Amino acid sequence: MDEAARWAADRLGCDGLQLRPVSGDASFRRYFRCDWRGRSLVLMDAPPEKEHSAPFVDIDRRLRRAGLNAPEILHFDLQLGFGLMQDFGDMLYRDLLREDNADDLFPGLFDILERFAAAVDTRGLPPYSAGSLQFELDLFPDWYLDRHRGRPLTPAERAEWTELCTRLIDSAQRQPQVFVHRDFHSCNLLQNGAAPGIIDFQDGVCGPLSYDLVSLLWDRYITWPRARLEAWMTAMHARYGLDCAPAEWIRQCDWMGLQRNLKIVGIFARLEHRDGKRGYLALVPRFYGYLRDVAARYPEFAALHRLLEDPRCAP
Repeated sequence: MDEAARWAADRLGCDGLQLRPVSGDASFRRYFRCDWRGRSLVLMDAPPEKEHSAPFVDIDRRLRRAGLNAPEILHFDLQLGFGLMQDFGDMLYRDLLREDNADDLFPGLFDILERFAAAVDTRGLPPYSAGSLQFELDLFPDWYLDRHRGRPLTPAERAEWTELCTRLIDSAQRQPQVFVHRDFHSCNLLQNGAAPGIIDFQDGVCGPLSYDLVSLLWDRYITWPRARLEAWMTAMHARYGLDCAPAEWIRQCDWMGLQRNLKIVGIFARLEHRDGKRGYLALVPRFYGYLRDVAARYPEFAALHRLLEDPRCAP
């Protein structure tokens, strides 16, 4: 922390800075606040041997060029992994969203999703490839089922898993490919003036249109009734001006949500068992419930539904 404070003070041309820790995330990045000329700034410490920060700087520029409220970067040293940027404060949408105000708050977030699709330059961004989607899906059997639950797939289930993955990946890749934040949810959105502040976008790619929408709707802290989910999906169908029928779009969203939520359950198990990061397993039951609900809606996923209903697999 001392090295980061000295670097920041040198860049800002002051004698010294008092750093105050800010809540971190699941990565190796750390964040601190400091005051400079009456303004609060955030100092990022992203160890370059652990975190590659060039994508963060690149995507920040893409988002700001598209008129989106990503933080202004004052200084960034990629070799050291230190960055100074605008402070969006602490008012997360996680703490704002409630059943009685979601219809007032979501339109502003839907505006962001529209702009992601229409205005963010995706040239040179990594594609959300079939290999990437498959790797994420396999986190579920590898880390959640096998490592965490001690319940590996049987050979027959492995064949069914392969078929499931093929369906989900094919559906994802048939969608329009646009800028995808990859973690667009209430913990990475802050109330910040007229437009929500967007953070934690460094893993952005060019990928399926529905991905960020399902990230937002299948939330980690509040479960929305199915009728509201479908109403919001239908609203985004109209906003995007899609050629397919609304029911087909809802299917695409459901299937994309299966891919993402299988990944999330696997990641939470990996954070516990590989990275020693506690607390994430407590979030698994909500996402497991999402998986059960969607798998039961589609005959194509009867095998997944049976697997999820196995008491040896349940959280």
